[in-house]
Amino acid sequence: MFIAQELRKKNIAEYLLYMWQIEDTIRAFGCSLSRIRKEYIDRFDYTDDQKEEEADWFGNLIRMMNQEGCREQGHLQINMVVMQQLQELHAQLLASPKFPFYNSEYYKVLPFIVELRHRGADKDENEVETCFNSLYGVMMLRLQKKKITPNTQAAVKEITTFIGMLNDYYLKDKQEPLEFE
Repeated sequence: MFIAQELRKKNIAEYLLYMWQIEDTIRAFGCSLSRIRKEYIDRFDYTDDQKEEEADWFGNLIRMMNQEGCREQGHLQINMVVMQQLQELHAQLLASPKFPFYNSEYYKVLPFIVELRHRGADKDENEVETCFNSLYGVMMLRLQKKKITPNTQAAVKEITTFIGMLNDYYLKDKQEPLEFE
């Protein structure tokens, strides 16, 4: 909860990837709050009050996962809303002549998006989600200490730059709405 709150303010892209990781963490513990308390939360150097707050947060996420039918897979509605906001901003940035650098970066990343979709990514997901799924997949490979090919590393570098730009525009838009016309 504490990490998520900070990331949400500073970096929406990292926040979303973190929240996806939290969803997977909850699944790894069988959606059991008692296991998450004992085997996960207790490992952090938190005060008792902080541990209680963190447990409440996880409990709420577990309840939402159960209600929304994403115990096994998928994403919470709160995370899908963030993804939708990013996709809408992406479309506005592309449609506006005021953001040529964003457009340029998008066209650098587009071949990687096409390749990822060709390799079996969900054809219904939007381009921003395809980018996030690739970043999350590589993050999981790194956590598992698996080899990442040079081609994948090159793609991830471009995708990271692109998502970083989208993140920056998202934060700017939240502080003071961007003008697209």
